[in-house]
Amino acid sequence: MTPLVTAAVLLAAVTHASWNAIAHKITDKLAGFTLISGGGVLIGLALAPFVAFPAAGAWPYLFASAAVHIAYYALLMKSFRLGDFGQAYPIARGTAPLVVTLLAALFAHEVPDGWAAAGIALSCAGLTGVALWGLRGRRPDWAAIGAALATGLTIAVYTVVDGLGVRASGSSLGYIAWLMAVQGVVIPAYAAWRRRGETVALLRPFAGVGLLGAALSVAAYALVLWAQTRAELAPIAALRESSIIVGAAIGAVFFKERFGAPRIAAAGLLVVGIGLMLHAG
Repeated sequence: MTPLVTAAVLLAAVTHASWNAIAHKITDKLAGFTLISGGGVLIGLALAPFVAFPAAGAWPYLFASAAVHIAYYALLMKSFRLGDFGQAYPIARGTAPLVVTLLAALFAHEVPDGWAAAGIALSCAGLTGVALWGLRGRRPDWAAIGAALATGLTIAVYTVVDGLGVRASGSSLGYIAWLMAVQGVVIPAYAAWRRRGETVALLRPFAGVGLLGAALSVAAYALVLWAQTRAELAPIAALRESSIIVGAAIGAVFFKERFGAPRIAAAGLLVVGIGLMLHAG
């Protein structure tokens, strides 16, 4: 992983945590995710005429990813309804890197060497520690944890699918534009059906912040897809999940959720793991 790829993934981590915080803050989750996914459609369609059309070999991956992303959005909405942001977000993101490592080894033939494997393992320990240590002193909400874990599995699946798809596409910008355009229509269509005649009233109070979330979401994933054309999938997935630290900080500062010494220790493990991954690169 070159310094430029590393910087792109870290920037993606910050923007990703930011749009998730926006989605969590919007009290009507259906309205929030309608604006974020619908805004992604508008951005994708606006970008499409100016970028290369994805190669034919990329489209099966793109359609598969769109289906997985729809499940991801549905599970993420449920996670945010059931749990604290500082808890749901870390669990969802922290489960992904190890699963990505396994899937990348199986389907992309990318087996990490010793340093990278150690870095990924330490990063995952730190990232999941941010979530699990936060449970101390209170009874776990297993419904919220289950939804967040299921969200993490969808993250791992679409990460590998898109890693293969963007490499086959010939254009990371073309792939992200059409992915946003294809996947983003489902939730707005569902909202229009569910809230018949009330859709505009549903969206109006959150329009500005929701569309900001859409822009951050597209930017975050475009950076990741570009990085996946320059480096292996598993280290990118692990480094990307440094967004958990940003998310935990946002939860503490803006949502008044507990951070505390255990999560600071977990962040330390994350830094060591990132250092090992970069050493391997």
